[in-house]
Amino acid sequence: MGTRVRADGPVVGRVGGRTRGRTSGGAGRRAAAVLALVSALVLSACGGKSGEHKPFGADGVAPGPGSAGGTTQAAPAPQGTQAAVPPGGGPAAPPPGDAAAKAARWGLQPFLAAPAPPATKPVKANPAAPPVIKSVPTDQKIVFITIDDGAEKDPKFLEMARDMNVPFTMFLNDSYVRQDPEYFRKLQDMGHSVQNHTLDHPNLRTLDAEAQKREICGNQDRIEQEYGVRPYLFRPPFGNYNATTEQVAGQCGVGAIVLWRESMQISDMQYLDADKQLKPGDIILAHFRGPSDLKGKTMTQMMANLLRKIQAQGFTVARLEDYV
Repeated sequence: MGTRVRADGPVVGRVGGRTRGRTSGGAGRRAAAVLALVSALVLSACGGKSGEHKPFGADGVAPGPGSAGGTTQAAPAPQGTQAAVPPGGGPAAPPPGDAAAKAARWGLQPFLAAPAPPATKPVKANPAAPPVIKSVPTDQKIVFITIDDGAEKDPKFLEMARDMNVPFTMFLNDSYVRQDPEYFRKLQDMGHSVQNHTLDHPNLRTLDAEAQKREICGNQDRIEQEYGVRPYLFRPPFGNYNATTEQVAGQCGVGAIVLWRESMQISDMQYLDADKQLKPGDIILAHFRGPSDLKGKTMTQMMANLLRKIQAQGFTVARLEDYV
C-alpha cells in the first residue's frame, strides 16, 4: 500500500437512514456499517491515483531499498508485465499506475526500476589519468544507454523519453547543440545528463595537442555556459583517441573517457562480443539521427527497438553517472 492513512479522530456521519424496529441488533448493525465505511475510505486512499513510473528521480537516483521514502518492499509490477527478479539480485518491480498505458503508446512495456546505486562508485573518475571504459563492473542485470551527437531533434522522442522515464546520457557536439539548445535542455530537465563529445566531431587522432584541447576544453566551456554543468565524462568521436587525447581530456577536467560495447543501428544491435549478448554493466551507443540516416525510420522508432532488445534479454537501464 503506497499511502499511509492516519486516523486522527472519529469518523462522523449517518449510515443507512432510518432504522426499522427496536431490536437490540440495530445498534450492532449501525456499528458494523460505520466500520465498513471507515474500511472503504482507507482502501480508497490506498488504491487511488498512483504515482508515475519513475526508474530514476529528480536527483537521478533510482528508488529502491534504502532510498528516499524508507521502503524496502518492491511494489507489484503493472498487470501484464514480468516482475521476476534475476538470481543474485536485480531490478525491483515498478510501482503501479499508468506506466503500462504510457509505454503502450510506443508499443513497449514499462521498465523495471533499476537497483539502488552502489554507495561507492565502481569506476573512479580521475582527471590525472582518466580511465577508458566500455562497461561498468557490476553483477546486476543493468545496462547504460548513451546517445551521441545531437543532429536529430525528433519532437516525438521527447514524448517517449517522458513516458518511458528511462535514464540515458547525452554526449553532445556544440555544432549541433547551437542549432536548438532548448531541445536538449528539455531532456536535461527530465534528468538526463549532458556530457562532452567535442565541439565539431573531428577525428582526434589526426589533431595535435593544441587542436584537441580546443575541441575538448572548448566544448566543456560551451556546455557549462549553456546547461550550467561542467561535464566530467567524454566520448571521442568515432571512438578514436590516443595518448594525447587522454592527457588533454584530463587537463580539461574530464574524469573518464567513455566508449561502448554495443551500438544500435536502426533495428539491429551490433555487439563487440561474438556471443551477441548483453552483459551486466554494458554501455550501449545510440545517436540522435533521423530518417535520412536511418533508411526512413525515425529516431523514436530506433530507440523503441533498442528498448525492446534490452528488455528481451532481461535487463533494465541504470544511470551511468551513478556508477562512474
